[in-house]
Amino acid sequence: MAIDATLLKILACPQDKGPLLYVPDELFYNPRLRRAYPIEDGLPVLLIGEARDVDVAEHEAILARAAQ
Repeated sequence: MAIDATLLKILACPQDKGPLLYVPDELFYNPRLRRAYPIEDGLPVLLIGEARDVDVAEHEAILARAAQ
């Protein structure tokens, strides 16, 4: 499911209020904090308690997927 471009522009990390990278149909990612927020049933789950930490290898992989 595609997320509206306007929504993508206004979504921000709930923790540091900065912009998020979008990996379509997978997750939103904060590369500054290395925190990944899931997308469940087409809806972003932007709750600090639902985010997960990302290690260095996964960080690089997410950046590569988000750039596509």
